[in-house]
Amino acid sequence: MTEFNRYAVYYAPEPGDLAYFAAAWLGWDAAAGVARAHPELAGLPLPVADITATPRKYGFHGTIKPPFRLANGSSRAALAQDLADLASRLRPATMDGLTLHRLGRFLALTPSGDTAALAAMAGHVVQALDHHRAPALPDELARRRAAGLTPAQDQNLTKWGYPYVMDEFRFHLTLTGKLPKTDVQRVADALRPALSPLLPCPFRVNSLCLFGEAADGMFHLLHRYALTG
Repeated sequence: MTEFNRYAVYYAPEPGDLAYFAAAWLGWDAAAGVARAHPELAGLPLPVADITATPRKYGFHGTIKPPFRLANGSSRAALAQDLADLASRLRPATMDGLTLHRLGRFLALTPSGDTAALAAMAGHVVQALDHHRAPALPDELARRRAAGLTPAQDQNLTKWGYPYVMDEFRFHLTLTGKLPKTDVQRVADALRPALSPLLPCPFRVNSLCLFGEAADGMFHLLHRYALTG
């Protein structure tokens, strides 16, 4: 069995047009574990490879439980079993759809409509699986704090190893790294015509995926768990 440095619980779209396009856009298909050729889109101010360099290694996903190293006494098999058990008790979350949004200097898909059920699900997953997470290292904590955190985010970092969980959770599927301010809208304008016809309406999170980070830093989709609660 391949060893992975870190694990994460993500939402990833099931095989289909959106998953295929997003894998090509990022240049990495986490489900297949292979690189994909970027699409050619008119109007982009930068090469797709540059636009997507930062999020590429993670694959197309929405974070539920952020990447973590396994705690002493845990194992991939134990984590997978607990996630499977958890998924059997969780109900899918349904929202109106997905929309392309600018979040600061990067672009992402964000859900429209009531996201309370999804936020509650994410918080439950973070808490229920946290005994598998090794404590964050001091340099990781320092790097997060250097970016500037609110008191609530710092409390989350201390308790859960990541600032943007629980009440600070904002679900999104990242499409770009940080872009020059003058380029964000131009990338959005070029991307929207290709992406909009692929967006689900409604948007339903009906499975969770275990991802693993390989030695080269690339994340792989290891297993998909249907939510059947």
